[in-house]
Amino acid sequence: MRILELLQLIRPIWLRRAAQRLAHVPVVQERFMRELERFFDALVSAVTSGDAENLKQFSNHWVLSLPQSDIMDREAQVEDIITRLFDLLYELGRELLTPMDAVLLYEHIVPLHTGVAVYVQQQEMERRIQALSEQAERARRQLEHLDESKSRFISVAAHELKTPLTLIDGYSAMLRDMLPESVRNQQIMQLLDGIANGTHRLQGIIDDMIDVSLIDNHLLQLSFQPIWVDQIFHILQREAESVVKERRLHFKIGDLPTLHCMTYGDPERLYQAFLHVVNNAIKFTPDGGSITVGARLLPGFIEITIADTGIGIDPADQEAIFEKFGRLGDVLRHHSSGKTKFKGGGPGLGLPIVKGIIEAHGGTVWVESEGHDDEKCPGSTFHILLPLRDEPPKHDTGRLFPLDGENSENVG
Repeated sequence: MRILELLQLIRPIWLRRAAQRLAHVPVVQERFMRELERFFDALVSAVTSGDAENLKQFSNHWVLSLPQSDIMDREAQVEDIITRLFDLLYELGRELLTPMDAVLLYEHIVPLHTGVAVYVQQQEMERRIQALSEQAERARRQLEHLDESKSRFISVAAHELKTPLTLIDGYSAMLRDMLPESVRNQQIMQLLDGIANGTHRLQGIIDDMIDVSLIDNHLLQLSFQPIWVDQIFHILQREAESVVKERRLHFKIGDLPTLHCMTYGDPERLYQAFLHVVNNAIKFTPDGGSITVGARLLPGFIEITIADTGIGIDPADQEAIFEKFGRLGDVLRHHSSGKTKFKGGGPGLGLPIVKGIIEAHGGTVWVESEGHDDEKCPGSTFHILLPLRDEPPKHDTGRLFPLDGENSENVG
């Protein structure tokens, strides 16, 4: 066959130039030479048989031989090498052959070039996708491990802090009781009150840490009882009265007939969840703003809304605030230990606890806000969806997750 004669004519020059173009060091050129010879043999076989399968498989052998780090590098693609090798064939055809022989060469190798290039590109893409998937899986496992470590730390730290805090609280109370009237004065009592307030604040943080640990480990216990939603909010309103007055906020509970509905839930846990949301609204609403509680009935659910006229939340952050330690903004710059001060700080555990408690009841929670703006104050609206139950779940005490209806055999 004339085409085979042409290929044999081109072969030695092609091998030498291909090795030189792929590597500048003679030692490396020698290593490439054997692979180039095998490639050319596969090319000749494909031209003779009209079947490019062997050439494709040989080219794929190069793809598979690339380290994973190289497969992610655009400069290391085998497709580029294949194209350069075929381009050299075209170049030698123009340089060494007559126009008619060059056309004959092109007629045979152009279809092979196209087929092999597409095949190699697909194989490289599959390897790249596989490498990305493996990287993503490793990152997922690392994040899981990090989250587990974080949960273990929270659990251990909370319990380790609880004992010395109890001692401090107890001894300060004993000191208060043992002080004779003759030495009691305003300054000493202020110091004792400061210790009591500090221990109370720290106790709240430790309790939140323990609750987060229980939620993370699916150990949050719920005691289901008949509850009326409006009663929880009336209690909460009375508890927040002094803070609302101090901050000149308007706290309104609207749509009382809808809120006055009976369902089954854990009243203490639901109060805790609503309190965290209201405290969040208080902290991020400027003095003189308003907080409004509303509700509407849906089939099988009551949707409770807690809306404020605060600084709002950027849409990109509206899921992050429900993650542990998910405080937004410059924490070190703006952090304050006040629970009710405007932009007051906190460890970022309140809303994750809200999410855990509400989901433990079979509901869900989310937030809507046009965005964050300290000056215009677009506000935020938290939505809490709770199921309406005519009776408690099958067990009086429920666990995360779920409660009833789905995998109920895991509930204890």
